[in-house]
Amino acid sequence: MLTVLVDYDSGNLHSAEKAFQRMALEVDAGDVLVTSSPDDVARADRIVLPGDGAFPACRNALMQDRAGLYEAITEAAVMKARPFMGICVGMQMMASVGREYIDTPGFDWIGGEITKITPSDASLKVPHMGWNDLVLNGTHPVLDGVETGNHAYFVHSYQFDVRDAADRLAHVDYGGEVTAIIAKGTMIGTQFHPEKSQSTGLRLISNFLQWAP
Repeated sequence: MLTVLVDYDSGNLHSAEKAFQRMALEVDAGDVLVTSSPDDVARADRIVLPGDGAFPACRNALMQDRAGLYEAITEAAVMKARPFMGICVGMQMMASVGREYIDTPGFDWIGGEITKITPSDASLKVPHMGWNDLVLNGTHPVLDGVETGNHAYFVHSYQFDVRDAADRLAHVDYGGEVTAIIAKGTMIGTQFHPEKSQSTGLRLISNFLQWAP
């Protein structure tokens, strides 16, 4: 069993690698590999796409700067329906379009757009940074043992505005509802960083590594 964390120079993957390796060892889920190789992605049993930074830059780094990498991810996650997790901007990439700086096409795997957070309370700063309480909107195997009120760690200025409410599994309150978790088919995404979210994040990672859709 191989879980691949895709490296496309979008953020420091060290903490994510350590968290996934720790949980893979605990649940006997095989190996965890950080890689930018399309061949490694093609042979992976699970794919994780992290991401930090601006939507357009991340999209270009993934889809233009690394020959064959996006195609390998699509083949594995869409055509072969291998479990896929997007984290932060990696989750946002799954949208139809991003509205950060300029309109930029996403993967269009889950209908919706990436829009700037606009809290109704002017005292709330953007970026949304720090701990917030999850509010669950649905059930999912990767949410097993996770409850409304559990804390997760966020760092972002844009959020996933889903087209179909059924695709949103959780949100947080930040002067209005802000999407926290999305899912569809064999794909799931977290706006927060599970590797930095202590027990809640580690539980999600463990569940993902054992998920057999």
